[in-house]
Amino acid sequence: MDKYFAAESMLGEFKLLSPTHIAVLAILALANVLMVRWQRRTQRPAVRRWFRYALAAFLILQEISYNLWRLANGTWSIGTSLPLHLCGAAILLSAVMLVNDSYALYEITYFWGFGGAIQALLTPDSTYGFPHYRFFQVFLSHGAIVTASVYMTFVVGYRPTFRSVKKVFMITNAYMVVIALFNWAVGGNYLFICHKPETPSLLDVLGPWPWYVLSLELVGVVFFMLFYAPFGLGDLRRGVASVRRPRETT
Repeated sequence: MDKYFAAESMLGEFKLLSPTHIAVLAILALANVLMVRWQRRTQRPAVRRWFRYALAAFLILQEISYNLWRLANGTWSIGTSLPLHLCGAAILLSAVMLVNDSYALYEITYFWGFGGAIQALLTPDSTYGFPHYRFFQVFLSHGAIVTASVYMTFVVGYRPTFRSVKKVFMITNAYMVVIALFNWAVGGNYLFICHKPETPSLLDVLGPWPWYVLSLELVGVVFFMLFYAPFGLGDLRRGVASVRRPRETT
C-alpha cells in the first residue's frame, strides 16, 4: 500500500498525452456532460442544493488530504504547500461559491477555473503516474474546479459579462502582486512567478524569466476573452447588452 502514497513514485512517471492521460480527460469530460444532463432534469431544489454542498465538501476534503499526504511524507512547507496557486485559490473560492450561490465569486472562478484548471489538466504539474494517489488527486481536484464552474454556468444559469473580464483581470493582477511579495518572504514559487514548473507547461514557450511573466499578461487576456467569447458573440447576435441570467431558486 505504501507505494501508492510514497513521496517518490514507484509506479512510473506521468507521461503527457499518454493513453492514461487522454482516458482520464475523456472521463472527466463525460462526467461533466452527464452531471449537467442529470441536474437539468432534476427540478427538486433539495437535490440541487445537496449536489452543490457535496461538491464543495469534496473540494475542501481533497485539499486537506493533499496537505495530510505532504505532512505524512515530510514534504510539506509553507513555500510549496499552501493553496495559493490560481487553482488552489480557485478550490477554496469554488467551495464558498457553491455553498453561498455567489455570483461575485462565480466571476472569478469561471475564469480561474476554466483558464487555470483546464491548463493544469492538459499539462499537470506532477510527475506521478497512474495509479499513485497524486495522479488521482491532481486530476480530481482540478476536474472538480471545472465542474463547479460548469454547474454554475450550465445548470444554475450564471454567465460572465465583459465587465467580468475586466474585473477578474484586475483582481488577478492584484493577487499576483500579493503572491510575489509572499514568495519573496517565504522563498516560494506560487503562481510560478519566480521560475517555471519542472514539468512541461505553456510557460515553456513564453521565453525565459522574467519575460515569461510579462507574456502571461497577454496570455491571460487572450484566455479571458476566449472563455467570454461564446457569451459576447451571442449578445452581439441578439443585439443586447451583457447580462447574467436570474439566479436559481433553491
